[in-house]
Amino acid sequence: MIKIELTHQAMLDLNEINEYSIQKFGQKTAEKYLDDIEAALLLIKEQPKLLVSKNDTSKFFQFYPVRNHYLICTRVKNIVIVLTIKHYQMDLPERLNELEPSLQQEAELLYKKLL
Repeated sequence: MIKIELTHQAMLDLNEINEYSIQKFGQKTAEKYLDDIEAALLLIKEQPKLLVSKNDTSKFFQFYPVRNHYLICTRVKNIVIVLTIKHYQMDLPERLNELEPSLQQEAELLYKKLL
């Protein structure tokens, strides 16, 4: 059975997406957006092969699109770790290059904690 874990950064991203969506589009739309992300997480849990590698972006991360965002994940054995959630218009290769060391470290710490 696959387990899904979210890093502290991913939780911060969800909060930011929610706050932005409420301000820009209203509570109902924000809730729908978060529901879509939750549905994507459940789908990944059932079918982890849906995560896509983008070697031109990162060799370490895997991606899953949800509306206007990407769930950026790594997989260790039977655990999918959602590292961060970024908007699709962001320059992902550049941003991930900046974040990769800290996200890798957080993923390793979370994985050790789960064992």
